[in-house]
Amino acid sequence: MSPEFSLTFHSVLVLPETYEILDFTKPSTDHWQAPTPFTIGRYNEKRVGVYTQPLFRGNRDNHIGIDIGGPVGTPVHAFYEGEIYRLGDNANAGDYGATIVTRHLLNGVEIYALHGHLSRKSLDKKPGQAIAYGEIIGWLGDETENGGWPPHVHFQLSLVAPESADMPGAVSDEDLEAALKIYPDPRSVLGPLY
Repeated sequence: MSPEFSLTFHSVLVLPETYEILDFTKPSTDHWQAPTPFTIGRYNEKRVGVYTQPLFRGNRDNHIGIDIGGPVGTPVHAFYEGEIYRLGDNANAGDYGATIVTRHLLNGVEIYALHGHLSRKSLDKKPGQAIAYGEIIGWLGDETENGGWPPHVHFQLSLVAPESADMPGAVSDEDLEAALKIYPDPRSVLGPLY
């Protein structure tokens, strides 16, 4: 169950009125094809045949964040005031590439937000740096710097402080129940995207 907050949040990516909800649950040669550059990949979705890189060995195919796609260079905003908690470049194939984790206090609940697949220029910050509601904290990266994925931000919440600029964005069936408790549905701050 995700926490509920009676607060107003800023969009992580400012979306147009029309965007595509992607369906990764069926085998496909190209899950990312859409008639619009703005897309949403769902939370707690079992993604068939998407994670083929060695990083995901062990049948890690349950997605634990929300993917918000857009053109390379699209600004990524802080959904709420807080601070930069961790920065990193997870450069393995299929990984997050440039990644920022922010820390926020929401109605007394400390929550961490991972923003993965960013451009490397997004990493020009320092841990502890304050961020304002709606501030641009990064930009969508291209495939050469974002782990090899079409441009999008993987946005994930955590109720546990991460030890590095990383969180498991996809988990195995065996780890799913525990992961859903630690990594709540991002729609609790993103709103009803789908």
